[in-house]
Parts: sequence; C-alpha cells; structure tokens
Amino acid sequence: MSFVPAHATSRTSIRVAVIALATALTAGCSLTGGSSEPDRPSGSDGTSGGTVVLVTHDSWYLPKKVIRSFEQQSGYTLEVQSAGDAGTLTNKLVLTADDPTGDVAFGVDNTFASRALDAGVFDTAGVTPAPGADAFALPDGSDRLLPVDHASVCVNIDTTWFADHDLTPPQTLDDLIKPDYRDLFVVPGASTSSPGMAFLLATIAAYGDAWPDYWASLMDNGTELVPGWTEAYEGQFTQGGGNGTRPIVVSYDSSPAFTVSKGETTTAALLGTCFQQVEYAGVLAGAQNPDGARAFLEFLESPEVQQELPESMYVFPVRDGTTLPTQWATFAQQPTDPATLDPADIAAHRSDWLTTWTEVTTR
Repeated sequence: MSFVPAHATSRTSIRVAVIALATALTAGCSLTGGSSEPDRPSGSDGTSGGTVVLVTHDSWYLPKKVIRSFEQQSGYTLEVQSAGDAGTLTNKLVLTADDPTGDVAFGVDNTFASRALDAGVFDTAGVTPAPGADAFALPDGSDRLLPVDHASVCVNIDTTWFADHDLTPPQTLDDLIKPDYRDLFVVPGASTSSPGMAFLLATIAAYGDAWPDYWASLMDNGTELVPGWTEAYEGQFTQGGGNGTRPIVVSYDSSPAFTVSKGETTTAALLGTCFQQVEYAGVLAGAQNPDGARAFLEFLESPEVQQELPESMYVFPVRDGTTLPTQWATFAQQPTDPATLDPADIAAHRSDWLTTWTEVTTR
C-alpha cells in the first residue's frame, strides 16, 4: 500500500517530488552511493556487515540521512529494489518465493498479507515488536510480519463547499446513497487502486452479503468511478487543487492535515466510513543476509524511523509515544473503530468480490 497524502498546497505535487527523489536515490543502487560496488560502512563495533537488499513498493521513501544512520549504526549497506504498488509487490514476492530477489520486504499490507504468508514468502522475523505495535499485529503470521505503519482509507468531504451551498454534509456510508448527494461523490476503482479496494472492503465490512446492492445504489446516485486516487482527489475533488466539481472523495484519515489554510483545514474525513490499512515488513525466506534483514526490521520500528513516517510516507507510526507533526496532531483525526476484515477472508474472496464489483459498476 502505500498510503499517500501530500502537503498543504497539493498532496500529489509533493508526493510526486518525494517519489522522484526516492527513485533517483534508490533505484538499483545503495543509498550511500551509485557505484556497483559501494564502500561498505562499519557498524558501531567496527565490523563490516555487507549489503541488505530491501524489496518494496514504489512509494517507499525515507530521508537519506535516516538511511545513512542505519548504515552507520549497523555496518550494513542498504540497497533498494522497487517493485510497483502493494499488489504488484506481493505478486512478485510470491513468484520469487523459492529464489528471493532480496533479504527483507516492506509494504505488504493487511489486504495482501495472507497471500504472501500462505506462499511461504517470509521467514520468522525474530524481532521484538516496538511498544504499541502489537495492536496492529496480524491474527495469523505475526511471527513473520512486523507492523511498521498504519492509516485508514476514509470518505473525505470539502467542508467549505458544503458551507457555501448550505447543504448538510454526509456523515455515514448510508448517507452517500441519498438524493441530496447525487453526482457529488468520486471514487477510485477497486480493481485499479489501493484506496479504491480499501473502500470496497469498507462497504463489505459494513453491509456483508448486501454490499452489491449498496454499490448499485451508489452508482444509481451518480457516483463517478476513476482509475486511481490522483484522478479522484486531484482531478475531480473540489479541494484537490484543480477544477474538480465533486466535494466528496475517497482518500485518507490524514488528508485533512494537508488542506490547511490560515490555520484551519478545508476538508474532513468521515471517520465512520474508514477501513484500516497496516503495512508490514518481514525477512524473506531464503535471504542471503537474514541477520542484516532483521537489523533493518528493528530499525523500521525505531523511534528515529517512526518519527519520520508521517512526513516521509504520510502514514501513522505504530510505536507508542511517537510525536506527530503539529498539523497531524490537530487535523489528522483517526477513527476509533475503523472497519477491518480478516486478511485470510480477503485473500479467499478478493477475486470473486472484484468480479462482482465490476459487474455492478459497469451494468
């Protein structure tokens, strides 16, 4: 997964810049140098630990100084291999399970975790979770996948639009199918977008077997489907920075922290519509450097990394006591009881759910 908002002026513009920088820094090379045989730093004990290969999604990013800190503390050199979005990453990890391309993987989330675990992708983590991380542990596989960050996909609204139009904004999933909100909602597709899939799962959690009827009502009420989050938020949402005409969109619980103007946010996340996403990291079975992989797992849950997550990858830390940026603490309100589904249930039914969703939304 990766979870995306950008900054006060535009989520996408900063995210694109961050990913471009990360790509330039990480694609196929060490973060400490671009040569094929980088100098290997020594750890605090003066030993050289070799290279740790991280396989991750395209939205991976930590500041170079943070990566240097890991290399200096551990004695390992970090090499990063990008593997597409969270779904593509999982598929590649499964396909290479017998001959992994790296030592450690980050970015498999709770909607894909069971598939990777069932395929034997991960070895025992062998790392004690940070304080608070156990709250995000998988029901099965917690010995192999370590929680690193979390966020919730939620319906967001343009509060200024509703005030200007003297219309009471929606609050619940049920509200979105009411005539008052006809032609106001835009959703990224479940088959083409991680947040779109998360929103579909939120409706399945809420309506059970009746979820296709709910989606039929959404479409009958003029809901617009677009391929991805960027098209929805930046292209169609009225607070997205463009010329959008729809004041209701699927985004994240952190999104209102990035639409702040004059000390107030212009958007709100509807906290009763959210689906929780958690990203995990694990040691790849058959890794050439499992010790280095475990050192990197410990680093991901360290205070140093957890502190960086909100402004580097726009997600919430799992470690208790991590201080959030000021605007996050004020405006990025989290749901107290976000919807969840058993990862094994998602793995078992994902294909059928997407087939039914496609039939309903294209009829």
